[in-house]
Amino acid sequence: MAIKSVIKSTGAYLPEKILSNQDLEKMVDTSDEWITQRSGIKTRHIAADDQTTADLATLAGRDALERSGLSAGELDGVIVATTTPDQTFPSVAVKVQAALGIPAGLAFDVQAVCSGFVYALAMADNFIVRGQARRLLVIGAEKMSSIVDWKDRTTCVLFADGAAGVVLEAQESADESVTARGIHSTHLYADGNLRDLLYTDGGPSSTGTSGHIKMQGREVFKYAVSHMATVVNEALEENGISADDVDWLVPHQANIRILEATAKKLEMPIEKVVVTVDHHGNTSAASIPLALHEAVCDGRIKQGDLLLLEAMGGGLTWGSALIRF
Repeated sequence: MAIKSVIKSTGAYLPEKILSNQDLEKMVDTSDEWITQRSGIKTRHIAADDQTTADLATLAGRDALERSGLSAGELDGVIVATTTPDQTFPSVAVKVQAALGIPAGLAFDVQAVCSGFVYALAMADNFIVRGQARRLLVIGAEKMSSIVDWKDRTTCVLFADGAAGVVLEAQESADESVTARGIHSTHLYADGNLRDLLYTDGGPSSTGTSGHIKMQGREVFKYAVSHMATVVNEALEENGISADDVDWLVPHQANIRILEATAKKLEMPIEKVVVTVDHHGNTSAASIPLALHEAVCDGRIKQGDLLLLEAMGGGLTWGSALIRF
């Protein structure tokens, strides 16, 4: 019998404040038409000044835990993917652990920017498959508004805040094929030679500040479409399936044009792509679990569906995961 990491539940939290394109027109030289054409974003959620990433992550984690039917005492740990931690240390994960009453166990943050949730999911899967944990809470959480330059119209219109996650549980399965529930494969990559395409201009050991997001949009777009299509094809090939076998593509929500171009490259109809960028914006590590949770809650994603998660972020980092929900 093989051990599979199965998604037992999803959960999410979005801040109350909604910032529309019309609101941004009053803040910076931009327009609803310009933002919509280039990104597909219409609205995004922005955290309150006194809300931290750990606050967002805790609320999302509590939601996932309640939906799982488990108690905090039944979890073996928590992994949080974030690029906007409350402090340099301790991690957001230990704050979530304490706030939810999760017993002493593994708790740490993962920093892979927009690919963070896929990286965290891969790590959690490895812990479970190796028998080092039975149940883990995996969260993507970001307060991207805290590192945005609100005078830079090329970036401030894109990024937003939120958190979401999953409870992963070990389940025994005699079925080794992709018909079995659980994570079937994960594929992670990074190329530090491309780090200057998307970065922040600050950090603890350089400027002593968190800095602001800097991005070469055209170059990022080019690599995003190429790398995400490649890493998705790798997942398909490893599992001996085609894009037709996938029920839902759940991508990082960076830009509607990237989502459309990736779907076209994979010859996958856009109707099979979960799209939330229009009302969530780019929430970095939180975007995939937010999209997953929304599609589960509205009934699009059902138990037994085959999901393909994929992302690319600063680093550059990229990755994919094939999961039978």
